[in-house]
Amino acid sequence: MSSIKYRPEIDGLRAIAVISVIIYHLNENWLSGGFLGVDIFFVISGFLITGIIITEIQQNSFSLKQFYTRRIKRIYPAFITVMALVSFIASAIFIYNDFNKLRKTIELAIAFLSNFYLGLTQGYFDLSANENPALHIWSLAVEEQYYLIFPLILILAYKKFREVKVLFIITLILFFILLATSFVSANFYKEVLHQPNIYYLSKPKIS
Repeated sequence: MSSIKYRPEIDGLRAIAVISVIIYHLNENWLSGGFLGVDIFFVISGFLITGIIITEIQQNSFSLKQFYTRRIKRIYPAFITVMALVSFIASAIFIYNDFNKLRKTIELAIAFLSNFYLGLTQGYFDLSANENPALHIWSLAVEEQYYLIFPLILILAYKKFREVKVLFIITLILFFILLATSFVSANFYKEVLHQPNIYYLSKPKIS
């Protein structure tokens, strides 16, 4: 796997994101937009992974199989351990309905689909969300969906446009298109749909 040069400013952004999320969960009135720290993590992950993939593609050393294997080895051991512990504790203290909802969330989380289930069943800011200790793994599902699809897009784009400059220009154009649609999406979801559960879904995160 290609390594990238250490970037202290990225660690600084990570620190800001972590602190923002922690403050928000302690008391949302202290930092009402603190939950956006999750989006900062998405941007950082996208930036780092894109750099690694493009470098490996240029060196003809990129392998989808190896990439997905690395993702699984990096995430699944800790994830399965935590979910097993959460399930064990919840089985002893949760009533049936709450435990059943948790169980379904975890089952879908293993396939990185829990964000869709949560998006259809409850809003991120609903009071009932506090009763699901596996709620926050939705962000892992979104991130893994990105890891699943984005490398394929990069490979196809590189095969079509082998010149790095052309690829960069196309990426820049796509960025501004997504930036423009993000404003439309934000207003649409807020004013038209007014549904807090869209916070879980991949489409709003992409735009």
